[in-house]
Amino acid sequence: MPDYDHPASDDLTLLGVLRGLADPIRLEIVQHLGKVPEASCAALLGDRPRSSMSHHFQVLRDSGLLHTRIQGVQHFNSLRKEDLDRRFPGLMDAVLAE
Repeated sequence: MPDYDHPASDDLTLLGVLRGLADPIRLEIVQHLGKVPEASCAALLGDRPRSSMSHHFQVLRDSGLLHTRIQGVQHFNSLRKEDLDRRFPGLMDAVLAE
């Protein structure tokens, strides 16, 4: 299975990041990943349908918010906080504040 494409940090746009955060489910995923180094897709699914969650993970990857690492059949996700902080200082701190 090939790795996913992730945008380069210089290609991240504010509009794309905000689009990724615009959905409550995606915002919840990002906030969860802000508390842990990485989490499997299974750990982030909850009781939601896998098909709709695949879409949310794709949007989050395309927007540059998360990185997905494949290990065997597992998919591990991590927040690209360093890249996001470099591009948009203070944004992720505001998003992750509770």
